[in-house]
Amino acid sequence: MEDLASEFLSTVEEAVLRGAVDDRDDETLHEAVAATDSAKKGTSLRQNLFKAASLQDKLLEKLISQMIPVDDAAPDQVPGIAGADDHHMPTFGERPGFTVTAMSNNFRRFNARIGVMFKFQARVLRVLSWRRPSHTLSLLAVYTFVCLDPYLLCVLPLAIALFGIFVPSFVARHPAPSSDPDRVRNLGYSPRGPPLAPARTVKPAKELSRDFFHNLGELQNTMDDFSVAHDKIVALVVPTTNFSDEALSSAIFVLLFAACVFMMLAAHLLPWRLLALAGGWAAIWSFHPSVARLIHQAKRHYMLPGDGKPGDGGKTGKPDITKPINKNVEGIFDDWVRSDIILDEAPETREVEIFELQRVDSSSGEWEPWMFSPSPYDPLSAPRIAGERPRGTRFFEDVLAPDGWEWSEKKWALDLWSREWVEERIITGVEVETEGERWVYDIYSESDAAATAGMISVVVDAQSPPVRNPNGHGGAAAASHHHLPNVSWEEGEEGMGRRGEWRRRRWVRMVKRKNVS
Repeated sequence: MEDLASEFLSTVEEAVLRGAVDDRDDETLHEAVAATDSAKKGTSLRQNLFKAASLQDKLLEKLISQMIPVDDAAPDQVPGIAGADDHHMPTFGERPGFTVTAMSNNFRRFNARIGVMFKFQARVLRVLSWRRPSHTLSLLAVYTFVCLDPYLLCVLPLAIALFGIFVPSFVARHPAPSSDPDRVRNLGYSPRGPPLAPARTVKPAKELSRDFFHNLGELQNTMDDFSVAHDKIVALVVPTTNFSDEALSSAIFVLLFAACVFMMLAAHLLPWRLLALAGGWAAIWSFHPSVARLIHQAKRHYMLPGDGKPGDGGKTGKPDITKPINKNVEGIFDDWVRSDIILDEAPETREVEIFELQRVDSSSGEWEPWMFSPSPYDPLSAPRIAGERPRGTRFFEDVLAPDGWEWSEKKWALDLWSREWVEERIITGVEVETEGERWVYDIYSESDAAATAGMISVVVDAQSPPVRNPNGHGGAAAASHHHLPNVSWEEGEEGMGRRGEWRRRRWVRMVKRKNVS
C-alpha cells in the first residue's frame, strides 16, 4: 500500500506540473494570437479531464490488482478445460484480463458504435406501430409471399442487400436535383453523370456529443428492459420446470412428452404455411392503433373494478367474464394433476450389507473382533492377495448409511443364509457354518501358516491393537513380500478340520431414499 500511495502521489505531481505548463502555454498563446485562445483552453481542459480520468483508472487498477489476483494459468493447467492441449485453440494469454482502462475504453468504443442497432430497432418499431401504413402493408405483403412460398426466404437477404444498402448508397452519391419551383422546373431524376455528393459512410459518434449521450440513454433503457424480461421469464418458467412443485412439473413434462409424440406423427399433416400466415397477420394487426384501442376498451368493459356502490368513484363495474373461464380451466388442470400425478408413493428402499470380520489370536486361540468391512475379505479377494489390510470401521455404531439414503430399520439383522451369499460371490477356500452364528471360516493350509510365520506385525486399524503370535511375530498384511498361500479350491463343510485365521459373517439392514424438502 505504501508503494501504491507513493506512485499515486508522484503521478499527481506530474499531472499538476503538466497542467501548469499548459497554463503558461495558454497565456503565451493568448498574448500572441487572441483568435486561437478559446480553442487552446478547450483543448487543455479536455486534456486535464482525460488526465484525471487516467489517474482514477490507474488507482482503481492498483486497488483491484491488490484485492483480486489475476489468474494467468495456462489452459493445460486449468482443470476441467477440454481440449487444452490443442494448439489451434486460443489460450487465455491471448486475451487481456480485466482492467479499468480497457473496460472504459471498450465501453466508450462500444457506445459510440451501437447507434446503428438502436436506429434499426426504432425503424422496426415504427413499421410495426403503423405510423406509415404503406410501410407496414409492404411488410405484410413480403411476409405473405414468404409464407406462401418459403423458398423466397433465400431471396430475402439478397433483396434486402440490394434495395436496403446498395440503392440508398447510390442515391446518396447521385442525389436528385433541387425541387425548388422558383429555380428549376420539370427536371426529373437521372442517375447519369459523375457523382454529385460524397459517399455515405458510417462513423462512430464522437465522445461527449449528443449522439453519444443518446446512445447511453438507449443502452440504459435496453439493459433495464432485458433485466425486467429476464426476471419475468425466470419467475414464469423456472418454478414450473425445476420440480419445486413436483406435481406441476411432472404434469407439464407429461404434456410436453405427449406433444412431442403427436408432432412426430402429425407434423407433416398440419398446414404450416397458413398457420404462419395467420399468426403473422394477427401479430402485426394487433399493433394497429384501432385494434389496440378496441382491445383496451374490451378490457375496460369486462374488467372494470367496482360494482356501482358508493366509494368506488362512481364507476359502474361489470363482471369479469374471463375470470370464470380461467378458473374453470385451472380447476380442470388442477383436478387432473391431483388425480393422475401420484407423488405420495413410498420412498425407494434397498438392502445394504456389512461384514463382521474377526481374527484368531495365535497366542490364546480365541477369536477377537477386528472390524466391520463392506467386503468379506475372503482368501482369494484382491486386497487379500495384494497383502492389503481390510478396510472398514471398528465399531458397529460407526457404520453409516450411503449418501442420499437413511436407515429405515432400527437394528441390523444377521443373515442366516450364509451359504447363499458365499455361492453368489463364488467364494472358495472357506468353511460355511449353516447353524449357530453363521460364521464363514478360512480353510487352514500349511503353506498359509508357513507364509505368515516370521512376519512383522502391523496395525490393521488406527484404533485396533496389533495381533502377535507366540514367537512375537504376526500379521498377514505383508504377505505380498512372500509367496501367496496355497488356498484350497474346495469349499469346506462345517467342522471338517482346522480353520484359518479369519472368519466373517454378514449383517443386513434396510435403507430408504432421504427426503429433501
